[in-house]
Amino acid sequence: MKALLNHPTHAQGLYKFLMLLGVVVAYFLYLSWKYDIATGGIVAGLTWSFFVLCTPIADAGFLIDFPVRVISGFRMVFSEMIVWALAILVNVLTMNFSPDSYQSSLLTSLLYKILTTPWPYWCIPAVCALGTFLSIKFGDELLDVMHHKDRAKFHAHGFKHQVIVMVVLFAVILIGYYHLIDTLDVKLPE
Repeated sequence: MKALLNHPTHAQGLYKFLMLLGVVVAYFLYLSWKYDIATGGIVAGLTWSFFVLCTPIADAGFLIDFPVRVISGFRMVFSEMIVWALAILVNVLTMNFSPDSYQSSLLTSLLYKILTTPWPYWCIPAVCALGTFLSIKFGDELLDVMHHKDRAKFHAHGFKHQVIVMVVLFAVILIGYYHLIDTLDVKLPE
């Protein structure tokens, strides 16, 4: 463990992961105080799954993926697949065993609406998956390019052109995402 922390990038990845874990634990404690321990855990899991499934960048997952990549070398695209599988599992279990938990917050009720209305709202997780895995692929490739031995391979295969294509695709994904979110007609409580 000490050797792991001696490398600045590895230590930074571990600190980011611990900060994320601290935020999740604090949110869980707040929700447990507000409701009860079981409901607090379910709502915290649903909130996390909302950010995984319903945002077009790898935010909730990337906070796990990047430290795992830096510490272990495990490609972010594979850890993000695990993150998505866990987020889907959280929702399948909650839908079957505690569907009322979705009504605990604005985000979770919005997640429920998205998950229970196939057309057009299932397009939101689909678009988010495209954006998330595109951003993760881009992140993996950037980390690969940072290793000196891999630079020549990426320059030879037109890395700059790949970046341009990814940026254009991501812009299209964001435009589609905001259009879909607009159709939800979300009203924030005053």
